[in-house]
Amino acid sequence: MLDFKNIIADEIKKVTNIEAIYDYIEVPANKEMGDFSLPCFKLAKELKKAPQVIATEINDKLNIPNNIVLETKVVNGYLNFYLNPMAIAKTVLEEFDEKKEKYGSSNIGDKKTVVIDYSSPNIAKPFHIGHLRSTVIGNALYNIYKFLGYNVVGINHLGDYGTQFGKLIEGYKRWGNEYDIENNPIDELTKIYIRINNLCKEDESVLEECRNNFKKLEDGDKYCTELWQKFRNLSLKEFQKVYDLLGVHFDSLNGEAFYSDKMPEIVDILEKSRKTSRIRRRKSNKLR
Repeated sequence: MLDFKNIIADEIKKVTNIEAIYDYIEVPANKEMGDFSLPCFKLAKELKKAPQVIATEINDKLNIPNNIVLETKVVNGYLNFYLNPMAIAKTVLEEFDEKKEKYGSSNIGDKKTVVIDYSSPNIAKPFHIGHLRSTVIGNALYNIYKFLGYNVVGINHLGDYGTQFGKLIEGYKRWGNEYDIENNPIDELTKIYIRINNLCKEDESVLEECRNNFKKLEDGDKYCTELWQKFRNLSLKEFQKVYDLLGVHFDSLNGEAFYSDKMPEIVDILEKSRKTSRIRRRKSNKLR
């Protein structure tokens, strides 16, 4: 397989005797400026000539077969190289034949980690088009980075905590036996939530009960925790049907609930940081 940049660099090196010439060769942002380009401004100091002159002299002395480089052009101090399309096609096919399913992969991400957060549906609620978009894009990025050698961590940060679960628990307490959440969890839980939410708008005392339920959940109440876990497991089972259909993978399914017992520490850190900043501002003001 041909390494076009190396071939071009070797030929320029013969003309200029500059060993580091490979590092000077660029891929132009505009394809009209060639497949590779040598900005001769970088050589002006060493060769003690104007960039345009350098580009012209190198171009006149180059001897690269046209089955590799079809054309060269000198433009404003740049020497641009246009590869032969047949040579490119031949190289691509040879590399593809050699690497098969590994074609296009690399180790550019070796010893590097990328974290991707995607999908993130809400427990006990429908998996809608917004979640689908995030899921497909996130999983595509996951696969691309993996293919490039990165250590990739795919996170599905679930919406699985909050006052809405206090409402859902209260609704299930009242009418759970009216709904078949085992066989149709998302739709049935949604119906329960809509029903209890409407009742909360009519009766403040019901809303207060819902708040109490969530407080119990935060405090680890056995009944509320088991019910919440049931809602979560049934929802994940339904979501997994979509993920299996799409071939989507996650390394972590830790959602909002996972961080609940970690929040006091974070709040404490932020509070200390705020106090420290306040003290620094006071000292700074005194020095003025």
